[in-house]
Amino acid sequence: MSDERIGPPLLGGERETVRAFLDFHRATLAMKCDGLSDEDLRRQSMPPSTLSLLGLVRHMAEVERTWFRRVINGEDVPLVWSDEGDYQVAYDASASTRSDAFGAWQREVEHSRRIEEKAESLDVTGYQPRWGEQVSLRLVMLHMVHEYARHNGHADFLREGIDGTVGA
Repeated sequence: MSDERIGPPLLGGERETVRAFLDFHRATLAMKCDGLSDEDLRRQSMPPSTLSLLGLVRHMAEVERTWFRRVINGEDVPLVWSDEGDYQVAYDASASTRSDAFGAWQREVEHSRRIEEKAESLDVTGYQPRWGEQVSLRLVMLHMVHEYARHNGHADFLREGIDGTVGA
């Protein structure tokens, strides 16, 4: 996955614009991790939080997998790091490497892109079991933009704490 960020089109249609915003935020997360060692990527924020950049990457792999593969595509696949469905396991990157975490994340992003691209429209729906409701691909895409934006804010602070790098 490239960490090159391309801004969304200024006059694009709905799907093109939402897709571009999501890819922009995916690239932002990769950019926030660029040039850091595995040890730096595992460095936790401040107690009692155990949040790390690598933990965020692992978490976003789970989020991509859940919303696109499990909800929209209806795939019966376990979480990446927990067969018991415990989303918190992804945040524990203490034994993880850049290669493992980014490999899983990139595979899930590729799956997500294929699912979105083959969908007829943003009106395609899937079942969200936590809510007991059908949800549209539109909602999923917008939720993913929100999820990345929120966690990229966390990544800003984490990166600054590691080597002083600020901004995105």
